[in-house]
Amino acid sequence: MEEIGVINSIEGMIAKVRVPKKSACEGCTAGTCKPADQTMEIEALNPVRAIVGQKVRIVMRPYTYLKGSLIVYGLPAIALIAGAVLGKDIVSDYIQNIDQDIVSALFGFGAFAISFIAVKLWSRKIEKKVELKPVIKEIME
Repeated sequence: MEEIGVINSIEGMIAKVRVPKKSACEGCTAGTCKPADQTMEIEALNPVRAIVGQKVRIVMRPYTYLKGSLIVYGLPAIALIAGAVLGKDIVSDYIQNIDQDIVSALFGFGAFAISFIAVKLWSRKIEKKVELKPVIKEIME
């Protein structure tokens, strides 16, 4: 995944770069970016030593992007299904006075909500890892 943007500020080896906002950014919880109106700010490693105001090309490692996508989208989907199956097949046997479908729905959506909390906690932890940050590969101007 590549982006072109302009450096806003630099703090040590981390540059804050403004890039145009994409439609895929709407539901992202990765925590790497800070969405604004029409642009967003990405924190990226600056090994090329670009300075404020320069146009740069940023690259996110494919592995990092794929892993993040699988966790952000896959974990909640799996939790929803697993919670619904657990609620219907196991828990509903112990709760006789409530309909099995209601128990299934409650457990499914409960697991879904818990997975979002887990993803949020994971994203806060992962955003501090330098090796997973996007990298400025070249200065465009």
